[in-house]
Amino acid sequence: MTRKLIAGNWKMNGLADSLGQAEALSKALKDEPANCRVALCPPATLIARMVGELRGGPVEIGAQDCHAEASGAFTGDISAEMLRDAGAHLVILGHSERRTMHHETDADVAAKVGAALRGGLEPVVCVGESLTQRKAGDALRVVVRQIKASLPAELKGHRFAVAYEPIWAIGSGLTPSLAEIEEVHVAIRQALDAAFPGSTAPILYGGSVKAANAVEILAVREVGGALVGGASLKVSDFMPIIRAA
Repeated sequence: MTRKLIAGNWKMNGLADSLGQAEALSKALKDEPANCRVALCPPATLIARMVGELRGGPVEIGAQDCHAEASGAFTGDISAEMLRDAGAHLVILGHSERRTMHHETDADVAAKVGAALRGGLEPVVCVGESLTQRKAGDALRVVVRQIKASLPAELKGHRFAVAYEPIWAIGSGLTPSLAEIEEVHVAIRQALDAAFPGSTAPILYGGSVKAANAVEILAVREVGGALVGGASLKVSDFMPIIRAA
């Protein structure tokens, strides 16, 4: 059975003094080993330093995005190879903030997934619907379409994860009902089974996950972990979510 994955997405937060929180998390997990995989995805500026501080510890380090190309005239962008060189092992791709603010399409995300595999990174591919789509009854159709278009066939045989993040729940304090979460996760599993028979890729839930709701969310059928935003910035908030897995 695939172990759950609890991944913290620091987004555009964190300076050098934030490394203390990562060190505290690593120490806490050494004292109290988790029943799941634990990862932190800090800003790119902190990846190498965090890897150096936590080397050999129980926390995996990931990145928040990568470019589809390995190198070239792409000012400000970072390739999968560069992230791997810095010590990252995972990368979040297709996050709703990238899809919305940077206008990334499913095809863009699929190209980045291919780049992640080429660079030796484990992709965590995000999908999710807007509130308008949810109210229109289109949530399942939208999410399954994203799964089909964002996950290239070359993922077969590789380790990857999917993260379902209803856009309207991110940072809002709102969460879907447990039944709604289960419905979408089961639909994602069916789509994965069709595209990648035998795959045990975990399906994470993301969207206002916190200590108060982690136990019930992580107990839902086909929820294989959590993609955690703000609550991953402080070890005191993140550890209860990890324990819930």
